[in-house]
Amino acid sequence: MYIAKRLIVPISLVLLVVGLAALLAVVAMTVWLGDRANEHFDEVVRLRDVRVAAVELRSAVQSAEASQRGLLLTGNQIYLSPYGAAKTSANRQLDSLKRNLGDDPQFAAVLKRLDVLTADKFAEMDQTIALKNDRKDDQALAITNTNRGKALMDELNLFVSGIVRTMDNRLTSGVVQQRVNATNLRYASIAASVLIVLVVGAVTVTLLRYTRELTQARDEVAALNVSLEDRVKHRTEALARANEEMQRFTHLVSHDIRAPLISIVGFSEELAEGAKDLAQYLEQPSVGVADLDLQHARKITNEEMPEAIGYIRTSASKMETLLNAVLLLSRDGRRDPTPETVDLERTIVSSASAIQHQISAAGGKIDTQFQVKSIVTDRLSLEQVIGNLFDNAVKYRAKERPLQLKVSSTTLPGDRIAIEVADNGRGIAPQDVGRIFELFRRVGKLDQTGEGVGLAYAKTVLRNLGGDITATSELDRGTTFRIVLPRKLVFPSVPDSVSA
Repeated sequence: MYIAKRLIVPISLVLLVVGLAALLAVVAMTVWLGDRANEHFDEVVRLRDVRVAAVELRSAVQSAEASQRGLLLTGNQIYLSPYGAAKTSANRQLDSLKRNLGDDPQFAAVLKRLDVLTADKFAEMDQTIALKNDRKDDQALAITNTNRGKALMDELNLFVSGIVRTMDNRLTSGVVQQRVNATNLRYASIAASVLIVLVVGAVTVTLLRYTRELTQARDEVAALNVSLEDRVKHRTEALARANEEMQRFTHLVSHDIRAPLISIVGFSEELAEGAKDLAQYLEQPSVGVADLDLQHARKITNEEMPEAIGYIRTSASKMETLLNAVLLLSRDGRRDPTPETVDLERTIVSSASAIQHQISAAGGKIDTQFQVKSIVTDRLSLEQVIGNLFDNAVKYRAKERPLQLKVSSTTLPGDRIAIEVADNGRGIAPQDVGRIFELFRRVGKLDQTGEGVGLAYAKTVLRNLGGDITATSELDRGTTFRIVLPRKLVFPSVPDSVSA
């Protein structure tokens, strides 16, 4: 089953979009997990700092307590040397805990209590150290024997242990979550990879299949082209024969019609002479004038018969003109053009000189602008077409303004040229522009003689030269005729003659 050409692009696009979506999903998940990993790393650092601060707080308090006990037991001041540093460290670690856990509502009460416990513990130790230094050993021992210091230290250890345990739990939970995220990423990457492989495979299979079908179609076309030249040759010969038969038929029909037309014209002349003689006879004085039938007969011979004969002559003349036009089109359609180098400016100026007196009488002028100076074509045919366009420009000029003609030539792609003949005449209505090249078709105001043959003849002649003619017009503004021709006319083959 062949893949429809119009479905190849949509199918390929859909598959590529699916693959791209899968890839983007993996990338998005990777970026998201990367952000999560960074957040987890920051959280781990914070939890580690909290854990370290809590342990260091406990160690500092314990170190200060050991220093205090050494002094109380021995009275030697050397034991107090680490006390000040331990007290400073404890305060610093307590500030660190407040900074890292201050926004956590779970530890608000804990931090407040730790602050009180640390302050009370150091106050108790400071008091006993001061009493010992004042040699008030009994009072110092009494304070120690209350075990308040031990109770404060035990409670502080309890809170610190809770903080450490909570931090450890959070670290463990974060590690588990990271493992889950990594597992999800691994599964998503595997699924997306499989999907992308399937998409690429589907696209590859589709393109390979379509390429194979194109190759088969190309082979079929090549096989058909093997005999194409012979078929074209046979059909061209058949068309040429049909064209020749049509031309002979046109010529014969025109000749056969012309014979009775001549008879009609001849007999109408005799009839006119007879009517004239009869009218002269009826006008003689010897013929009575009172007879009503005689008066009616005189009216017929003097008025009705000459009018009827005039209609016959006019119709016969028009019919002869139409026959001549048909013969002209038939004859020029089969005439082989003679390619030669034609100087466009000289040819157009020569054609314009034939109507120069009419242009001057209309107060007009002709402007020329030639980008292309010369072409290879049939000189006679081109002169006939240009002359016909000039005649129409003069015939259908606007009476209220001087006639202006502009002729130009330009280069077109495909080694072709364009000749434009523009006038400022009465113009053509938009609905009539497409019909002016039809045979025997006249449009607009019919105040000029003609049978509607000129432009049809021009189109036939130009097609015989491998070109064409078109028109653009605006009513009451003017008309521009555009002739397109090959820059170099190759001697027409049979198909060109046939199409003409």
